[in-house]
Amino acid sequence: MSEPASISTGIAARYATAIFEIAQENSNLDGLESTVNDLSSALADSADLRALISSPVVSRADQSAAITAVAQKMGADPIMQNTLALMAEKRRLFVLPQLISALHDLIADARGIVTAEVVSAKALTKTQSEKLAKTLSASVGKTVTINATVDESLIGGLVVKVGSKMIDTSINSRLNSLQNAMKEVG
Repeated sequence: MSEPASISTGIAARYATAIFEIAQENSNLDGLESTVNDLSSALADSADLRALISSPVVSRADQSAAITAVAQKMGADPIMQNTLALMAEKRRLFVLPQLISALHDLIADARGIVTAEVVSAKALTKTQSEKLAKTLSASVGKTVTINATVDESLIGGLVVKVGSKMIDTSINSRLNSLQNAMKEVG
C-alpha cells in the first residue's frame, strides 16, 4: 500500500472508530447506517461532491458550508454532520470514501455480517448465490452477504474472498498451475 493511501486509511479509521462508538453508545447504529448509505450514494452519483472533497482549491469555509448543507439536506445523523464539518475545518474531507468504507465494515462487524467478494465466469443465479452464502456462513460462523462480479477470463469456477481468506477454484488458475508445473519439468 502506498504511503498516502495508508495515511488516508489511518485518518479515516480514527474518525470511523469515534463515530461508531458514539453511535453505539447512543444506540443509533440504524441511523448511522442510513447516513453512511446516503453519503455513499451521494458520492457515487455526484461528480461535484467528489470534486468538492478532493479539491485543494476550495477554501475551508466553502468546503465546510457545502458539506454541512449537503449533510443537512440528506437528513444526516447529527454526529455525522458535526464530524463532516470538523473534517472540512481540518482539510480532511478527502478521506470521506475511506471513512464510509470503514464505517460500513464496523457496522457489519457489529451485526455479525461479513461480505464475500465472489468473482465468477458467468453471473450467479439467485439460487447459487443463496447456496454459496449459506455454505460460507456455516464455514465463517457469521452471516455472509455476497458481492458478486463477473470475469469471463476465469473460463469457469469461482474466486471467493472472505476477509483475508481466498479460495480460487477457477479453471484459469488451474490451467496456470498446470502450465507452471510443466515448465518445472521441462
